[in-house]
Amino acid sequence: MAVLSAMSLTLEVPDLDVGIKFYTDAGLVATVEGDVAHLRCDGQDRDSVLLLGGFPQKRLHHISLRADDLDGIAAAVPSAGGTLVAAPEGFEDNGLWVEDPNGMLIHLSEHPSDPELTAAETPFAINAPGHVVRSRRSAMLPQRQYPPAKPLRLGHILVFSPDVMGSVEFFTTALGMGLADHAQDVIAFTCATKNSDHHVVAFAKSPGVGFHHVSFQVHDPDEVGRGGRALLAKSQRGDWGFGRHTIGSNFFHYIQDPWGSWFEYFSDMDHIDDHSLWTPTNYGMEDSLASWGPEVPKDFVHNYEVDREGSFARA
Repeated sequence: MAVLSAMSLTLEVPDLDVGIKFYTDAGLVATVEGDVAHLRCDGQDRDSVLLLGGFPQKRLHHISLRADDLDGIAAAVPSAGGTLVAAPEGFEDNGLWVEDPNGMLIHLSEHPSDPELTAAETPFAINAPGHVVRSRRSAMLPQRQYPPAKPLRLGHILVFSPDVMGSVEFFTTALGMGLADHAQDVIAFTCATKNSDHHVVAFAKSPGVGFHHVSFQVHDPDEVGRGGRALLAKSQRGDWGFGRHTIGSNFFHYIQDPWGSWFEYFSDMDHIDDHSLWTPTNYGMEDSLASWGPEVPKDFVHNYEVDREGSFARA
């Protein structure tokens, strides 16, 4: 009984074309069927983001997770405070549909694992004192020789929760995940218990449920930086990065989407091969967001889905 990885994120949005442009500018590939946009990483056979058009405001519809032993999860959900529900209108009644104690909708399915990613032809290498690994070649090509950033896979999803540690309790008890780390009761990170990124689903404190960001892996920190700057130039919205997190250790660049939530490029995430051998840390708030990076935007952890008065309208 366990969640194995993140599969996809589904959002209700007011303007499908605007959303398609943002996510394709970020490097995803789009297929549109009526009022639904399917967005996936190039070369993958499954969606990573679904946009449902025609709604008055951006809102989290559900998250999808790959899991095994769905019968075991179904048995554990009610006693952990969740609810087994029917598939929402327009979605197949496959796998397992669950509402967590805060009303967030989760789809779990026994989808096959993604193929292993192929390493870059020239791996990222850093010359350090006493450790020279790159000789007689430049680390950097001329700018024009780099292709646009291309997300390789969806790594994790961060959602808002009115009860962060309560959400952790549900995801660990009912869905078989593990607590990786947290910062007080303000932000927490859960992982799969075997061969997992440091976090698969994370939670940030807010008055209600909502979507904060979706994060995609790219090859190396240079691509994080290049991709972030290029998407920012196209979106003309807010950003946070380039920087490095303390919790998870990954390099990051976040770009604000058309509705005030965020898209993250990441590289070099901590790996948890066996959660039973990992000791979660309760970090201080000074380490909750970054080890280093630029100043955090004032609305970086603002949940526009519950703040109707302050709905996002930045040009």
